[in-house]
Amino acid sequence: MSRNFYILAATLLLFALVSAGMSMVPSSFQPGLPANGSLWRTVALFLLLFGLLSAFIGVMSNLFEQVDRHSEETRRTARRKRRRNDNQ
Repeated sequence: MSRNFYILAATLLLFALVSAGMSMVPSSFQPGLPANGSLWRTVALFLLLFGLLSAFIGVMSNLFEQVDRHSEETRRTARRKRRRNDNQ
């Protein structure tokens, strides 16, 4: 699950870099595109924020998955120990 968030974050950050680069390009090279540099910077900022948020969600979900796996392994180990003690 966290891999999907990492891919989304990478994609959004790539588009943020492209948008930031478009704000540096003169308007004569952008026929038919918005020539306002502040619009490109605003889009880049929002894409950057959403990309960072997506990466944060991916990291947190990965951590919770690790905790879940660890607690499940602890329960299995405790169950095996109880069964051994009951059989003896």
